[in-house]
Amino acid sequence: MIDIKKETDTEQLTDAVIAGIQEIKGSGIVKLDLSKIENSVCAKFIICSGNSATQVQAIAESVEEFVKKQVNQKPWHREGYQNAEWILLDFVNVVVHVFNDATRKFYNLEGLWADAGIELIND
Repeated sequence: MIDIKKETDTEQLTDAVIAGIQEIKGSGIVKLDLSKIENSVCAKFIICSGNSATQVQAIAESVEEFVKKQVNQKPWHREGYQNAEWILLDFVNVVVHVFNDATRKFYNLEGLWADAGIELIND
């Protein structure tokens, strides 16, 4: 049985994450739907890029701020702020990956999770 409240909460969280990314001009925003993949780590991945360590960090901070204001959640886990090449924000159902361009190309999460439904978000 589908839990409609859980799906609605996930969509609201996803919308808040994307708004936070767009506020700081994050680029290449992609939403991966992992909900139909057996044993996936979460329901959604949101991936984006920043042009510098400063922008990567600013995007992640903006995401945390928007999510706190709009859906009153904090990340369950966060890492990567020290070098700001890849910051991960884990909101349990939604995991946010904020990359610098070179690190994003190297790890290629979109390719790794190619069987997920991929939606490009207009920048």
